[in-house]
Amino acid sequence: MFEVYIDGASAGNPGPSGAGIFIKGEGEVFRYSIPLGVMSNHEAEYHAFIKALEICIEKGFKVVSFRTDSQLVNAAVEKEFVKNKLYAPLLEKALILAGQFDLFFMKWIPSSENKTADDLARKAVRDNDMKGTEN
Repeated sequence: MFEVYIDGASAGNPGPSGAGIFIKGEGEVFRYSIPLGVMSNHEAEYHAFIKALEICIEKGFKVVSFRTDSQLVNAAVEKEFVKNKLYAPLLEKALILAGQFDLFFMKWIPSSENKTADDLARKAVRDNDMKGTEN
């Protein structure tokens, strides 16, 4: 099983935004810092989730456990519903991607347990004029 920590950040609301993704499991570690352009913090959280799902699918992972400090994203995934219609297409895309795994879990964690993903997201905000990088 792979543990996937995700975070989105925005400098302004909206403002330059980024996704931080930290994946560990089966003796491997992956770190992604992905600039997202200008968007709100909530949009950045959803985009971080989608990017992480796409990365896991691309790598052929079958069992994933996602961790997020975004109560908004976590609740939307649990209920498969979002009140704000702006986020509905993002949630729909994420749920379709999540359905491609043999097992998919998502758990809310406090931000103190999501520091690596947060640092990667903040780096992506600063690097917003560059492409996403993998370490």
